[in-house]
Amino acid sequence: MVLYILSPLTEGAVLESAKKILEREGKIVNEWLDKLLPGENEPPANLHKAMRYSVFAGGKRLRPILAVLSFRYCGGSGDTIYPPACALEFIHTYSLIHDDLPSMDNDDLRRGLPTNHIVFGEAMAILAGDALHAAAFELLAIGGDIAVVADVAKAIGTKGLVGGQVFDMEAEGNPQSAEILEKIHLGKTAALLTASLRTGAIIAGADTRKLEAVSIFGQKMGLAFQIIDDILDITADEKALGKPIGSDRERGKATYPAFYGIEKSREIATDLIDEAKAAIGESERTESLRSIADFILERAF
Repeated sequence: MVLYILSPLTEGAVLESAKKILEREGKIVNEWLDKLLPGENEPPANLHKAMRYSVFAGGKRLRPILAVLSFRYCGGSGDTIYPPACALEFIHTYSLIHDDLPSMDNDDLRRGLPTNHIVFGEAMAILAGDALHAAAFELLAIGGDIAVVADVAKAIGTKGLVGGQVFDMEAEGNPQSAEILEKIHLGKTAALLTASLRTGAIIAGADTRKLEAVSIFGQKMGLAFQIIDDILDITADEKALGKPIGSDRERGKATYPAFYGIEKSREIATDLIDEAKAAIGESERTESLRSIADFILERAF
């Protein structure tokens, strides 16, 4: 399987290549997800149906794919990366299920489909998220690398995803600042993206230099990713986005476009993607990661 582009590419070709990478690796990840999740008829059937419903509701599988690409960039080979990579998708999915709940963002649509609590009820949705969280750490523990387990746990705790969500909730309707915006985005989005890249690197046995490089790449790209999501909440076509647009503004959420405006937010995202790519350098082995970063930025324009 060829994962790295071996020649200089135009911007259009880079984006095409990123789409091919996402499609190819996404198909492999989906096959692993199907194997690793309990069957929907396995008791308790309703719980397993709810788990599978949200896991297979769509998405580009960005987090597991970043883990795979980081693993390969750091010299890893074989299939050992896929179970821990899938664990990251379980965590991402659980966070979305809980984020959509009436007590949180109260969203009815996710990726163009009814959200989990709309289909299965609020209680089952909470349990489906809990079960995916547990399944993720079972997979990480089976992998046998305690450094990965600790790293991912930190990324989704009070200093990461959950903490970022709290900052996000507390900021609704309140005066914004650059500091709180960065706290929200680094926690609720960048932390898990960074942990995904670090997972691949650690499992591959990366040295300190490469681990630091992918960490900076993840943090910068993750911050840009959320800024772009905030832009899309204003500019995107609702059908293409798969959820109602304008909801951030209606709720008075702290976002980069609300604070800086759309054009300035695009400039900030562009600078962050440039910094992310600079962290890993330009070489044959980094082309896949750099292509994904360019693909993420393209969504903002």
